[in-house]
Amino acid sequence: MKRMIQTPDAPKAIGPYSQAVWAGDMLFISGQIALDPATGNMVGATAAEQTAQVFKNIGAILKAAGLDFTHVVKMTVLLTDMKEFAAVNEVYAKHFTGDFPARAAYQVVALPKGALVEIETIAYRG
Repeated sequence: MKRMIQTPDAPKAIGPYSQAVWAGDMLFISGQIALDPATGNMVGATAAEQTAQVFKNIGAILKAAGLDFTHVVKMTVLLTDMKEFAAVNEVYAKHFTGDFPARAAYQVVALPKGALVEIETIAYRG
């Protein structure tokens, strides 16, 4: 069964996609950038500041789905500058205790709205 998740506590999709989709016990969260859900404006001038907002957005979607960061099994981090990897990791690590999810990180040429960081998330309800 496929079901869409939508919450006003995370930014509205800026294209033809859903914030998140349930497929069985798996929740697929679309890539989140550092948009303020209330204004739609970018939050933070640094990769670390933007990563903090990205995690707020992901947390809001997880909460709307009845989950939290302990349910996250995989994340994909997109960075416009791999030199920011350590700064992003510092913020990233604060959201997990012990068992870290699987992860990939890539440098990309550009991200929507000039974002420095985008993170896609997969969670498991099981």
